[in-house]
Amino acid sequence: MFNYFRKELDWGGRKLVLETGKIARQADGAVLVSYGDTIVLCTAVGAKTAKPGQDFFPLTVNYQEKTFAAGKIPGGFFKREGRPTEKETLVSRLIDRPIRPLFPNGFRNEVQVIATVLSHDLENDPDVVALVGCSAALTLSGIPFFGPVAAARVGLINGAYVLNPTAEQVKESVLDLVVAGTTEGVLMVESEAQELSEDVMLGAVTFGHTHFQPVIQAIIELAEHAAKDPWALPEKSAEELALAARVDALGREGITAAYQIREKATRYAAVGAAKKAAAAGLVAEGLEADKAKGLFKDLEADIVRNAILDTGLRIDGRDTKTVRPIVAEVGLLPRAHGSALFTRGETQALCVATLGTGQDEQIIDALEGEYREHFMLHYNFPPYSVGEAGRMGSPGRREIGHGKLAWRSLHPLLPAKTVFPYTLRVVSEITESNGSSSMATVCGTSLALMDAGVPLKRPVAGIAMGLIKEDKGFAVLSDILGDEDHLGDMDFKVAGTEQGVTSLQMDIKITSITPEIMRIALDQARDGRLHILGEMAKALTGHRDDVGATAPRITVINVPKEKIREVIGTGGKVIREIVEQTGCKIDIEDDGTIKIAATDQDRAQMAIDRIRGIVAEPEIGVIYNGKVVKTADFGAFVNFLGTRDGLVHISELSQGRVNKTSDIVNMGDAVKVKVIGFDDRGKVKLSMRVVDQATGADISDQVGPKGGKRDGE
Repeated sequence: MFNYFRKELDWGGRKLVLETGKIARQADGAVLVSYGDTIVLCTAVGAKTAKPGQDFFPLTVNYQEKTFAAGKIPGGFFKREGRPTEKETLVSRLIDRPIRPLFPNGFRNEVQVIATVLSHDLENDPDVVALVGCSAALTLSGIPFFGPVAAARVGLINGAYVLNPTAEQVKESVLDLVVAGTTEGVLMVESEAQELSEDVMLGAVTFGHTHFQPVIQAIIELAEHAAKDPWALPEKSAEELALAARVDALGREGITAAYQIREKATRYAAVGAAKKAAAAGLVAEGLEADKAKGLFKDLEADIVRNAILDTGLRIDGRDTKTVRPIVAEVGLLPRAHGSALFTRGETQALCVATLGTGQDEQIIDALEGEYREHFMLHYNFPPYSVGEAGRMGSPGRREIGHGKLAWRSLHPLLPAKTVFPYTLRVVSEITESNGSSSMATVCGTSLALMDAGVPLKRPVAGIAMGLIKEDKGFAVLSDILGDEDHLGDMDFKVAGTEQGVTSLQMDIKITSITPEIMRIALDQARDGRLHILGEMAKALTGHRDDVGATAPRITVINVPKEKIREVIGTGGKVIREIVEQTGCKIDIEDDGTIKIAATDQDRAQMAIDRIRGIVAEPEIGVIYNGKVVKTADFGAFVNFLGTRDGLVHISELSQGRVNKTSDIVNMGDAVKVKVIGFDDRGKVKLSMRVVDQATGADISDQVGPKGGKRDGE
């Protein structure tokens, strides 16, 4: 018999409800979480045994949004949900990061966690709700999980922290931070900030950690009523312990010597050779070397970590605070609108900026509704960047996550669209990697945008911090290497300007860290960031005064809203004609703003003149260029000021008497006309006889009455 249980609490001014035992009862753990009218179903299922030879923990987290949750039908040709959206990928990572460290070492059973958004009230973001639900589902499942964890979103409005701000409040906030952790401490932070101080950021993390403690308590109370029996964890056998001892004895000396080599490729080769020699020794002793892969990794971690704590020196010979040598270059690609090559040690990012128009904006069909994004940052990590041959395919979760982190870091510094009306796309190609390519992307993107003439408020730089924490002490590492990331306890990335932090991302691989460690990491990161900004300034101190010669130049004009229809024309005929004749890209907005983009300024001016001619009102006494579009017995109709027509009466065609309209003009003739008035219906009355058709000069003082010359002439 399934056991239904419900737990609710008031959290941030709204009701949080956790329910289990009603839906998805065949999963190992299933919890339906409601916050406001946002509802997420979270399930956890684990394989009862590990696959033979499995040497890693196969955890999969899938967050998925159903469009029915917001009363929508999927767009596109196929009317069903397809491949994960960027947000679904990012939230899947957001959930994965704080729960992964809480599974026991050596646990190799496959675990799948699925969070499905069933209802979205367009007020409460489902991401934090889903993370809480997945933690609860794992806690109930019996799967070995040292949780629960909880999470909270923190905003900052008018100097005050706000718990779980609504979608409207997030727009007003200068901070959007998600923090997750246990009762003991913080495990994960993800944020975007408007150049805030380290004190404010640390305060936000502490605020969130304090305020999600009631949620952890609610999950514990839910588990007390509905949790399944915990799985038994197999203990290490005497044979496994003996194998570990032999791996240490045979491999320690060689691996220790290999890690004295500072150059990455040579070091990797030496480590591989030391492992191979140790494995051969195991085989010679009749032991199974295939079972020792994880033990070799543990040995590497022990060697590297203790060496740093004992000597204060790292793999490449640096102390804990020194940043690797930096070389920054801009303007590498002659046809690109902006480009930069940022090299820090053995990590290198080639960042290329492209400027586009409103037609290039990305249209995003989200649960919250369709919107347009004018800043895109795409991160690519080809296998050659780490000296490997590998499969090339569509971007994975890591590429999407790293790109979004860099996007958040730059986003607060971008100029408003009213100031710089361009669509911006940056592509970061990681050409070398040995630690923190995402932060190299931040630095390279900042330089590439400035090289393209984008008026960033200030340059942005990023740095990745690491942590080695043992019983005998800890060390915070600036500008970590790839090995220090893999073998360390923390990946702490901070991006910002000289004035403050714009993005903070933290992942902890141990149960938690203390506020003291976070404070040291933030202070050390600030010093490192300022150093990197100084190195970047050697290439470019600020944005260029103008966009490049190959970039489109956008001119913005405004027309009355009631004139937009005339500019577009019936079925778009007028605007298409202007585009075809001038070669410009033209964007028309509902408020009457028109953006004309062209690489040739003369062509842009042609388009501007055409549009201004269409929307301009004819003025009495002003002479215009026109074209005869129709003739009649009583005169000729002339098109002027774009699509506007006026009548030149037969008596106004010429100075002398005119017997027949076609004696003077025919359809298609280019003429010069003067506005002489309006009839009682508002129609324009024109004259040709008072305008010198050769020069366009006004000769009204030289001609006599209609149909004849002056008296005496």
